[in-house]
Order: sequence, then structure tokens, then C-alpha cells
Amino acid sequence: MRLSTLNNGKYEKWPHWGHFSYCLYLRRRTDINVLFIGDIVGEVGRKALKAILPVLKSKYNPHIIIANGENSAAGRGITESIANDFYNWGVHGITMGNHTWDNKDIFEFIDDEPRMIRPANFPPGTPGLGHTVIKANGKELAIVNLQGRTFLPPSDCPFRKSDEIIEELRKKYKCILVDFHAEATSEKICMGWHLDGRVSLVVGTHTHVQSNDDRILPNGTAYLTDAGMVGPRDGALGMEREAVIRKFETQLPVRFVVDTGKWHFHGVFVQIDEATGKATKIEKIRLEEDEWIME
Repeated sequence: MRLSTLNNGKYEKWPHWGHFSYCLYLRRRTDINVLFIGDIVGEVGRKALKAILPVLKSKYNPHIIIANGENSAAGRGITESIANDFYNWGVHGITMGNHTWDNKDIFEFIDDEPRMIRPANFPPGTPGLGHTVIKANGKELAIVNLQGRTFLPPSDCPFRKSDEIIEELRKKYKCILVDFHAEATSEKICMGWHLDGRVSLVVGTHTHVQSNDDRILPNGTAYLTDAGMVGPRDGALGMEREAVIRKFETQLPVRFVVDTGKWHFHGVFVQIDEATGKATKIEKIRLEEDEWIME
């Protein structure tokens, strides 16, 4: 395989074939178009999702849309009502993270909601699922949620847990997405290399800052250290910045509240060869309210 960097920042892979053979390959290849949306933060993030999703669906024609929803209820967890809004707007699957249990409403529905997953390396017996299979528009995508251990609450080893889950999934599914909810960049990068060639996409969440390292790894796994966030663009990671600054200045307890104002929207689009499970294209998405133009 060889890698081509296109002028618009997209990355694609294609084999070392002649032009005619490659054209035949493209005609026969069937793809899964996947749209992954970064951490949705509070009311502003929900507003952005509802506004922009129809436009993204028109541009990218995604078969399956996955979003991280762990900050969607005032920055802390998710409610059943919010999850249902996401599904009604076109999201097919929701991943979570370290704020999974912040909104107690989740205990009332997570065990009955197969489209939502929380980190699979939470302790055994934890409510909910750590992985699931999303079926939509005639396509199937297995999704896995893992949480890092560096600078986050204790959890089981995400690397060993990923081996255990993916070994089983690969017996039946070729196209697999992993949302690695982690703080440390190095931990996320190592997870990408650890899973290269075994999953279709490893995308990081949690930091709310979109990274600029989208690429397709040598064995066909699309990778992005962090997808970013959907929510207030002028706060501190979505929170009112004045309170965060006061916390840094005084080291005193401060109540963080989701900011208001204009939004920004971060995500990533990935195209996957359905026959092999390998990524063939990855493209970051980065939009700002009142300033975005879709080609």
C-alpha cells in the first residue's frame, strides 16, 4: 500500500497496482462511510449538532454516525431524553467516558439501550455495554469504548481489554471503531499502534481539543488522537472561562458551568473498505458557527 496526501488535507491509501487494475478495484469496492462526532457539550453543543448534522449528512453521505455524549447534559453525563434527541436527529450510536455516571438518570435506561456504550474497561458488573454493533443503511459497524488510565480514575487495562474484545469481534466483523477516551496523548498514540491492522478506526476523545495528526497507519487503521468537541467555542473546554481562570488563580473550589455563546463543531469522517475493514480515507471536520462553508 502507499499513502497519498491530497491538497485539501485528506488522506487516502491505495495499492501498488497499475492504473487499470486500481480502477477495477475501486469499481468493485464497497465502502462504509462513518462520521464520528467529538464530545458534545451542553445545550450549545446539542444546538450545534441539530443545526449542522443535516448539512454533514448531505456532504459526506455517512452510513453510520457515532457521537460521544458524555458531556451532553450540562457538561456532566447524559439523559434519556437527550439520547433520544440524538437518535432522532440521525446519530446511530453514542459513546461515553469518565462522566458516564454523573447524571443519575442513566441508571434508569443504560441497560436497555443497545445503541449506547460506556468504557469497556470499567469494573466487571458495571451497568451497560462496553461494545456493540450498529446496523444502519445496510451496513454494520462494531464500536468499542475504552478509557485511559493516565490522569483519570483507576480502571482495568484498556490495552488488555481491547485485545480481549477485538479478538472476539474480528471473528464476525471486519469494520470496527474504537473510541479511546483518554487524557494522555502518548497513551492514545500507543493505542493506535497497538490496534493498527486490527480495527478500522481509533479515535480519541476527552480533551475537547482537536488534534492535527489524522492519518492512516501502515496496516490500514485510521487514527486521530482527539476528535475535539461540539459546544461553546470561547469557553475553557466548553466551561465558562472566568470560573476556570479563578480556579487556577486561587486554587479554591469553583463550580464549573457550561458556557454560552457561539459554537464550534469538531469531528472526523472515515471511509472503510467493507471487504477488508481497512480505512481508505480520513478527513477532520472543524466548523465554527456563522463562519463555516461546506463545499
